[in-house]
Amino acid sequence: MSEANEALWLLNVRGGFEVRTSAHPTAGPGQVVVRVRAVAVNPVDAIVGPFRRLVTPWMRYPTVIGSDVAGEIAAVGVGVTRFQAGDRVVGYAAGQERLRNNSEEGGFQRYVTVLERVCAELPEDVTFEQAAVLPLGVSTAAAGLYEKDQLALPLPTSSPSPRGDVVLVWGGSTSVGSNAVQLARASGYTVIATAGRRNHDFVRSLGAEAIFDYRDPDVDQQIVEALGHRHLAGTMAIGAGSLTHALHIVGRTTGTNNIASAYPDPLTRVRSFLARARGIRVTSIWGGTPVQSPRRAGHLPGLPSVRTQAPDNSGRHPIRESSGSAWSRCPGL
Repeated sequence: MSEANEALWLLNVRGGFEVRTSAHPTAGPGQVVVRVRAVAVNPVDAIVGPFRRLVTPWMRYPTVIGSDVAGEIAAVGVGVTRFQAGDRVVGYAAGQERLRNNSEEGGFQRYVTVLERVCAELPEDVTFEQAAVLPLGVSTAAAGLYEKDQLALPLPTSSPSPRGDVVLVWGGSTSVGSNAVQLARASGYTVIATAGRRNHDFVRSLGAEAIFDYRDPDVDQQIVEALGHRHLAGTMAIGAGSLTHALHIVGRTTGTNNIASAYPDPLTRVRSFLARARGIRVTSIWGGTPVQSPRRAGHLPGLPSVRTQAPDNSGRHPIRESSGSAWSRCPGL
């Protein structure tokens, strides 16, 4: 690694970014160093000021943020057996997580340390730019669907048996939603989703049974009618305004009454408390939860395909099943 390492440093909680030459990160046991070729920017990366303190109060400054990276393996640590120098990979940079809190693991730099268990080999026909949009999107979707304190659904398999129950994904064409649709289908559930009309075909191609335009004034009633008497196994509420609609729908249907909210709104906690009186349980998803321990990151069975919208707006691209750990078969988790 003769090339200098440069990083985009977040100087303090108020904002202030600065590009600086930084020390090369090292690969500890169970870690790899990735030479970054592409990154993705997520909403959490744009948070500054008091809201940053609210969302990540544990962070020390200055630091390097960024979660989604793709590139080549530059070095491997002790105990790493799945990768070698030069391998093309996508990974979840966990530097912002409470249990990591380490600038060497922040994604917005030329070289970054990544946990092996949240790193996946890339097929040659998948570009770095395509792959970089996956990690936090898949991780957030999986956290909402499978964590015990969220919807707690059964884990996905490559050959799921139909369960007959329904999962509602509000925001099915978003990065989190498009992954949630596929994961829920791989767990055997029928999926009903919302999306703008121009994205209906895309969401349907991911496996959704029915898609409704979230802009329609009677969209809640349309979804209630589509559900009929079927059991609603859980609801993923993604994006601004999604929780309001989810509460209306869940309160009028039969099912678990569980909603996992992926919108970082300070009012979510208040609305969660108020919803309890109606027998509805609302939880807030933290996308990094599945990467914080080997138990959580290493036990999600693989999927034959994970797709999300590509940067060129083509609407889809495949991430094919690869050998290795469970995470390598489901990039981003």
